[in-house]
Amino acid sequence: MDKKKYYITTAIAYTSGKPHIGNTYEIVLADSIARYKRQKGYDVYFQTGTDEHGEKIELKAKEKGVTPKAFVDDIAGEIKRIWDVMNTSYDKFVRTTDPHHEKIVQKIFDKMYEKGDIYKGEYSGLYCTPCESFWTESQLVDGKCPDCGRDVETKKEEAYFFKLSKYQDKLVEYIESHPDFIAPESRKNEMLNNFIKPGLQDLCVSRTSFDWGIKVNIDPKHIVYVWLDALTNYITNIGYDPEGSSVEFNKWWPADLHLVGKDIIRFHTIYWPCFLWSLDLELPKKVFGHPWLLTNNDKIGKSRGNAIYADDLVDLFGVDAVRYYVLHEIPYANDGNLTYDLLIERTNTDLANTLGNLVNRTISMANKYFDGNVTNKKVTEKLDTDLINMVNLLDDNVEEKMDRLEIGFALDQIFDVLRRLNKYIDETTPWALAKEEGKKDRLETVLYNLLDSIRVCAYFLRPFLTETSDEIFKQLNINDETDKFNPNNTYKDMKPEVLFARIDKEKKMEEIKNSNRNK
Repeated sequence: MDKKKYYITTAIAYTSGKPHIGNTYEIVLADSIARYKRQKGYDVYFQTGTDEHGEKIELKAKEKGVTPKAFVDDIAGEIKRIWDVMNTSYDKFVRTTDPHHEKIVQKIFDKMYEKGDIYKGEYSGLYCTPCESFWTESQLVDGKCPDCGRDVETKKEEAYFFKLSKYQDKLVEYIESHPDFIAPESRKNEMLNNFIKPGLQDLCVSRTSFDWGIKVNIDPKHIVYVWLDALTNYITNIGYDPEGSSVEFNKWWPADLHLVGKDIIRFHTIYWPCFLWSLDLELPKKVFGHPWLLTNNDKIGKSRGNAIYADDLVDLFGVDAVRYYVLHEIPYANDGNLTYDLLIERTNTDLANTLGNLVNRTISMANKYFDGNVTNKKVTEKLDTDLINMVNLLDDNVEEKMDRLEIGFALDQIFDVLRRLNKYIDETTPWALAKEEGKKDRLETVLYNLLDSIRVCAYFLRPFLTETSDEIFKQLNINDETDKFNPNNTYKDMKPEVLFARIDKEKKMEEIKNSNRNK
């Protein structure tokens, strides 16, 4: 039987500098969804990569005294390295400087031009170089760019335009008749009411004032403007070609999920659908504008001097502690907050105590009372049945949250079971059972229930805490990774190791201070 396909993308990271933890959150979020879908039996294709053209990069390269290509090669390598440090399982890392992508973008531009959706004109507007965006006077906030708050300048140049206005009514009708297309709901309402219904202006899709970009075939003094170049990566890299697409493209398109930051959802839900309609292609099934990760409740950014980097956090806390924190602490539709205090607290409470201590003490008791060989003696009480029912419901409970992209709440479902297991130890008191005559089979049943429930939890933790999940299976010395409680497993030759050491807060804060000083 053919597996169901699942095509997930992140936004491609802009190669203007090293990505901070807020940028990195998106790839970890996408990775957890991709891994989960694979675990559910889907044929998954997970694409990420880098957006490498534009005036901002040309200027940054000039400042450094290098060519734009050398500049983006360096940054793209750094971004890929950080995605790998975070254990992300992308299938393809794309770059908009790849010759294949550039060639197809030129063909896309030509097709839109031939169709009459692109025409030549003159652009005069207020331009923000860092955001590579033109704005009208009314869109400015206190005379500055509404996205980044920086100064804008008046620019006038010959340009090609895409007829965005042509698709306005179709876009409104589509979004209103496909309530799941934009998530969360608040972003959908914002796009409709603030951007689309007030009236779409035709979009400038070429520039002549700088050179670093893809040349327009029909008019080589123009280069393709960044959004037409960047957004099309979702199709150019899976075999789309205006002259005839590949089998691969027909398999994967439309994308099941575009995962993007809430600040760029506008481009993905206004420009992108209209570009796709111009090419006579289907729209992606869902665009999810995820919230931001803040630090000390402030937006993270180099210019703000508060950038925290994922690789530094991994050095300090380990990859799974960082993955857990960013996935758990950012609610579905609200910004999350990162502070070292909170990261230490969450690591100690959830990872060291609830999870690590549970695994360690359970295997240690199995070794102490049964030389590490435990089978199910089935001397059960009502409390066991309640626990096993809770474990067996985990599959449905996690699936419900994952289907709604509520990743933090999916993790909560697993940790609720882990907390229940800790309570189960307090209720059954294995150390007391070990001293009672005739209670040996009851004690072994209790330990079996704990071990098999831990196995199930480790299975469900795999998309989120990849290394920890593997480590738990190794300690349990078992390969049966199914998602249900199995009364017939056998546990033997288990070795407990510390999964997460408790962090001494004062020492760790001193270490952080010193590492920041040495930069």
